[in-house]
Amino acid sequence: MIKTRLMKSIFVLFFSALLVFGLEANAQTLKVNPKTFSMTIFGTTNVHNFDSKVTQVSGEVVMKGNKQVQSISIEIPVRGIKSKEKLMDTKTYETFNDSKYPTISFKTTEVSGLQITGSDVSVSVTGNLSMAGVTQKISFKSTGKILKPGSYQFTGSIPIKMTDFKMKPPTAMLGMMKVGDAVTLKFDATFEGAAIN
Repeated sequence: MIKTRLMKSIFVLFFSALLVFGLEANAQTLKVNPKTFSMTIFGTTNVHNFDSKVTQVSGEVVMKGNKQVQSISIEIPVRGIKSKEKLMDTKTYETFNDSKYPTISFKTTEVSGLQITGSDVSVSVTGNLSMAGVTQKISFKSTGKILKPGSYQFTGSIPIKMTDFKMKPPTAMLGMMKVGDAVTLKFDATFEGAAIN
């Protein structure tokens, strides 16, 4: 009886190990394609609206199976944010305190509400956004497409307030121009890797 139980326990452990290995083997890391990535920061001042482009990015999506998003991570160098005005860029870098905190990062803590209709995808994302030395949990919805096996596009819009990250909205022209606290990040990102079943 003891021998039979021992054999059953070994079988269960062996089967579990195979199952876990199979799940891990079915996971795939997709890298962001910087050539197709776009993110724009939209904001306001008491003088005019403005927008800045993110020109550098690295990131990845871990997929479980062919249609399950497990995690998303993104890193953006602060100095990779560019506008059409040199003064605005300088004020942006100062606001982020880029000499001390040169990178903006986002990592998911939860991916839920995944819906797939044909090649169209929608998903709710919650994660930690870190800027200027402060990390805050944010949630947003993203939509996208399965472009082909191993290629996924995600788009979305994220409203944030600078003061939530203890960042002081910048001013210019001796304080005459003041930047609004609220900004909106709009992104369009393609992640690519080898096709999986």
